[in-house]
Amino acid sequence: MVGRKNKRMIVLFLIPAMFIYVMVFIYPVLRTFVMSFFAVEAIETPIAAWTFAGLNNYIGLFRIDLFNRSVTNYLTLWFVGGIAVLFLAMVYAVILTSGVRLKKFWRAVIYLPNIISAIALGTMWINYAFRDNDGLFDRIVEAVGGQTPVMWTGPYMGLWSLLIAYCFGMVGYIMLTFISGIEKIGDEYYECASIEGANIFHKFFFITLPLIRGVVRSNIVIWTVSLGTGVFAWSFMFSPTNLTLPYTMPPNYMREIIFGGRGSAVVQRDSGAAASVGILIALLVVVISVVSSLITRKDDVEM
Repeated sequence: MVGRKNKRMIVLFLIPAMFIYVMVFIYPVLRTFVMSFFAVEAIETPIAAWTFAGLNNYIGLFRIDLFNRSVTNYLTLWFVGGIAVLFLAMVYAVILTSGVRLKKFWRAVIYLPNIISAIALGTMWINYAFRDNDGLFDRIVEAVGGQTPVMWTGPYMGLWSLLIAYCFGMVGYIMLTFISGIEKIGDEYYECASIEGANIFHKFFFITLPLIRGVVRSNIVIWTVSLGTGVFAWSFMFSPTNLTLPYTMPPNYMREIIFGGRGSAVVQRDSGAAASVGILIALLVVVISVVSSLITRKDDVEM
């Protein structure tokens, strides 16, 4: 009898949470999915005024150069930036778990960008690091004998500048997850390897890396999901007035066709197409995450 009462109380307390979850998450997702198959000019348009369009919204997107460029930019940022972030985070994690002095201080320093808002970080990069003539990067170029000014936020370097700035803010978080995985590895593995004459590289490739394969898989998924949502603010910061090719990302393009173009950008309002962009972003994140998991799942090693 007590068990039944407890179950009833659990259900009673879960109902408000489930209602909020359905209304805030499930309903918008289902509405967006359905809307992607209809011609809808404004997001507030009543459902009765929607016109069925089938797959035309999806097909039409890939005929638009601006959207195709946004997908290319996203995949470039995911692949190149992902390699850079995972590599740097792994290097920092290995160093900070090897007995280096002041490791708590260095962890805090590397993680610091994660507690600063994207707006503040973007402002720092644009107005200090990438500023023409007297910016940090131009001074570095001058120091090595290069020609300045370099148009770091111009059409040719814009995407790579955005990549550097965004990756800078992600390394610390990924590093901490690597550290948590490495610290779970028992010291006896490394002690046995040292007795057998293994050097630091042998220990990393034959002990550390195989035993944190699951952490690597999780970090790939974390990087993919965070990029799908977090890059919006960074792209908006680097291109606040117009939707320009170097900084165009799918979330920014979706925002443009929902609310209309900024400045001189000519983008027609089309909430149905915007819903299609949202669904494609979600599918892209899911596919990349699944493929990444399948690739890194091979020959998993357990401690």
